[in-house]
Amino acid sequence: MSADDDTDRADERARMVARQLRARDIDDERVLRACATVPRELFVPPEVAADAYTDRPLPIGLGVTISQPYIVALMTQALDLSPTDRVLEVGTGSGYGAAVLGALAAHVTTIETLTEHADAARRRLRDLGDLGDRVEVVTGDGSLGHPPGAPYDAISVTAAAAEVPAPLLDQLAPGGRLIMPVGERVEELVRITRTAGGDRREVLTRVRFVPLTGRHGR
Repeated sequence: MSADDDTDRADERARMVARQLRARDIDDERVLRACATVPRELFVPPEVAADAYTDRPLPIGLGVTISQPYIVALMTQALDLSPTDRVLEVGTGSGYGAAVLGALAAHVTTIETLTEHADAARRRLRDLGDLGDRVEVVTGDGSLGHPPGAPYDAISVTAAAAEVPAPLLDQLAPGGRLIMPVGERVEELVRITRTAGGDRREVLTRVRFVPLTGRHGR
């Protein structure tokens, strides 16, 4: 990639942030900066790289898509991350969401069931230097979470199930936040916050995601 190409893509990122995120309901400046920094074009196949900053999901192979920028930003904002947080992401996909999370948190563990996607995401994240160093890619059943790294201050699940898997709730720290698409025929993006008085559940919006696989998936 030439210096001119890089400048062009930085301009595209800036337009994406202004038109798709800030113009809607994304107002967390840290999230906006992360989305303006992470090179989304590196996380999609070459044949769709020209569309990396369009307002729609894109195919990344094996029946998997990368979510549109707005959904990534919305889920990230809903987690209300701090720089000291430890995060679990279920469903690595291309690795883009993990990179955005890594720009905001101390450490991200992202788990992917498909070895091919996990390996590709690991390579992409490694190329990002310090940011990528904060992200650990694990291959396995995401519906079981990743107990060795628990408890987590935040958990982001990028695939839908009828209900939040119990193992993920078990790995959420006091005060932690979990966000996940939940539902059978109609999916809702749900945020669960662990409080001293019990788990608080909120519905943010309707969404459409690929199904969560694994023992506690669909």
